[in-house]
Amino acid sequence: MAATELRVGLCGIGLDAYWAQFAGLRERLEGYVGQIAGFLKGTGASVEMLGLVDTPQKGRDAGHACKRADIDLLIIYVTTYALSSTVLPIVQRAQVPVLVLNLQPETAIDYEAFNRLPDRTAMTGEWLAFCSACSVPEIANVLRRARIPLHQVTGVLGDTSTQKQISEWVDAARVKKVLEANRLGLMGHYYGGMLDIATDLTQVAITFGSHIEQLEVDELSALREGVEGPEIVERVAEFRRQFDVQADCAEEELARAARTSVALDRLVEKHDLQSLAYYYMGSGVPSNEETMSSIILGTSLLTGRGVPVAGEYEIKNVLAMKIMDELGAGGSFTEYYALDLNLDHVLMGHDGPGHIAIAQRKTKVRPLTLYHGKVGRGLSVEMSVKNGPVTLLSVVEDATSGFKLVTAQGECVPGEVLRIGNTNSHYQFACGARGFVEAWNAEGPAHHCAVGIGHQAGKLIKVAALLGIPFVQVC
Repeated sequence: MAATELRVGLCGIGLDAYWAQFAGLRERLEGYVGQIAGFLKGTGASVEMLGLVDTPQKGRDAGHACKRADIDLLIIYVTTYALSSTVLPIVQRAQVPVLVLNLQPETAIDYEAFNRLPDRTAMTGEWLAFCSACSVPEIANVLRRARIPLHQVTGVLGDTSTQKQISEWVDAARVKKVLEANRLGLMGHYYGGMLDIATDLTQVAITFGSHIEQLEVDELSALREGVEGPEIVERVAEFRRQFDVQADCAEEELARAARTSVALDRLVEKHDLQSLAYYYMGSGVPSNEETMSSIILGTSLLTGRGVPVAGEYEIKNVLAMKIMDELGAGGSFTEYYALDLNLDHVLMGHDGPGHIAIAQRKTKVRPLTLYHGKVGRGLSVEMSVKNGPVTLLSVVEDATSGFKLVTAQGECVPGEVLRIGNTNSHYQFACGARGFVEAWNAEGPAHHCAVGIGHQAGKLIKVAALLGIPFVQVC
């Protein structure tokens, strides 16, 4: 089993007193639990079946089974009325996020057919099969008093909207697990004066569970010296496959970027990194300046294959990029470029790495004679994000909760971009360009954020809930 494969514990809950009273009820409800298990397996999760738990004693046993299976998410399907004393010991022992499913077998009881049943016992048995909602307030009351967060899905078994909600919770739990396994490399130092991006590393470990690996630029420079000629040739060939390399890119610059790209891969492998934030000038040390001025193509390749890299030592934003990438949305480094108030668009982009997997067209590589605000010159990437629905995500430091997630959904739309060797795109928001920037700024984010494709707020609100931090959606 992969280290980041999601392990879900699933149990149904009921009341043992019912089984002798209502023939076939238990078997019917167990069938419903089986349907949920089949659906969960279809999401790629590993499912630990805990059965239909119907007494406090079985609740304790199920809780111990959760611990033995090292589950990441506990899903409790309320099949009929069940005692809160059955649920509490499961949850207390599992010590993982809890999702309660309040699902009926149909949208409503067929009252006419119900009232034609032969006797009151048959009627009661049928009603109990629809009785999921009855004990959810009792469970919620007890878990709240126990200070255990409760997450819920209410609806119909097998319904499309219900399945979508469950899938989003599974995706959110998977993101949480990925963040807990995330080894975040930090190489260099902050860009001087950017107070907004300074980040409490201890709080990062507390909130997200990520490990921080402090790296030296010198190590990357040393690895770079060990790259052989054939490796450089092959990496240049990969650049030509992955990018639209412009004709004015010198072979010498491509070789320089290729050497750094191979060294970056070795650094990532050596330290088992799943994300990286960096910034370093290297002034006065030629080998380091050579390394850092040739890093953009290699970091773009890494970002495109699931190891997001953020420039300017932007720790919060590489976490946002990691979250978006795990949701299959990409997650490219971006910031405000300008407002087009004629079109009511926001132009956003950034220099440095881009997420080439979410580009509208093949990402161009252009030579720059200088990196604005930075040291050196070299190759850079120019791309626009795929046109269509997009989501912006910012991990924002919060005085009360440590961090919060701030997001906005909009559209990436066609428009003339700045051909300056950077990522840049036009975005449109329901509240307009002015309304968006004012609402976004009011939440106190750093000036960078991650942009991903698709509308992801439904999943991100669940990620925040599982992390135990606030969620804000603007526009």
